[in-house]
Amino acid sequence: MSLLFSERPGRHERHLLRKHENPLFPEAARQLTQAQLREAQRRDHEELVAYIGYLRGLVGEAVALGPHEQSDVILGLKERLDQAYETACRLADDQTPNKEAIKKLVEVIMRSVWKGSGNDSLAHQELEQEEIARRAHYELLESPLVADLLDPESPIAQDELLPALLSADQAEFEAAVTLFDPVQLKALLTQAVSQPIPDASGEIFEQGVARMEQIKARAKSLQVE
Repeated sequence: MSLLFSERPGRHERHLLRKHENPLFPEAARQLTQAQLREAQRRDHEELVAYIGYLRGLVGEAVALGPHEQSDVILGLKERLDQAYETACRLADDQTPNKEAIKKLVEVIMRSVWKGSGNDSLAHQELEQEEIARRAHYELLESPLVADLLDPESPIAQDELLPALLSADQAEFEAAVTLFDPVQLKALLTQAVSQPIPDASGEIFEQGVARMEQIKARAKSLQVE
């Protein structure tokens, strides 16, 4: 019986798909049954339903903000909206409408923060830097692998991190590898010693070797010993 995959999987199903018949993962992890797939889809659906309710609550809070709301309340809501954007990037189905709604709400909040900063040039500089960083972060989250790696409850186990990176497509790999600081890169290189790429042929193995060289090059550029 053929497996029935979702058109737009959530984080649980997506990670099963990463491992499915992927020779860079341990053999036991590559096997996938319809029961496992259904369970992952069920969990993804439950998370989606819970998220929709949570997001509606955030929108309600944003709409209810008064013109003289305290700054800590405004910034607290903005932080939760940023977190909600991250969550949306991990969920099943097309989350574009929700992400666009969050962006608009954050823009409204930031206009209020800008207005409250008055003529403070230092505050303006910090706000500009924050906006640049937020746009870059949102763009980075468009990579499903990045979104899953940044998940506080990531489905990617520590011993699955290296094969997940090595088997990613080039764009996802390049985005994901920027998340790792020198200490984490060193840990990846150490993991590569204990989890060497299998000695085999084929495109996925060649890709894994190439990705490993890219990780070593980035580690060298960051002066990781």
